[in-house]
Amino acid sequence: MTKVIVGEDCGNSPKNIFLKNLTIAFAKRDSKFILGNVSEDFRWNIIADKLIQGKDNFAETLEWMKNDKAIELSIHHIATHGKSGFVNGTIKLKNKKTNTFCDVYEFRNTKGTAVKEITSYVIEIK
Repeated sequence: MTKVIVGEDCGNSPKNIFLKNLTIAFAKRDSKFILGNVSEDFRWNIIADKLIQGKDNFAETLEWMKNDKAIELSIHHIATHGKSGFVNGTIKLKNKKTNTFCDVYEFRNTKGTAVKEITSYVIEIK
């Protein structure tokens, strides 16, 4: 089970709540929820690591990620404006690694109902 800690200011708009739920889904490796909320032409740019293009390639990556589940997720901040938003926090993985992250989102539209692109900045805490 994944312990989830969320900052107080992280749920003050529908898009913030959407990003909170998406981040929790990533931590829990809920690929059904994640894939249901990204566009077909989705891109995930993990800075200094890899670029995943297309929903099918993304689905394969999510399947691979299931091997390393999160045991704790701490969301510090969420902010959205127009067609973009960000989430930052810390994630502790089952393999004993702890990463701090900032995910920058581009929505398909200003309603924020689907994600077109994520740029992730991840730093392992040693």
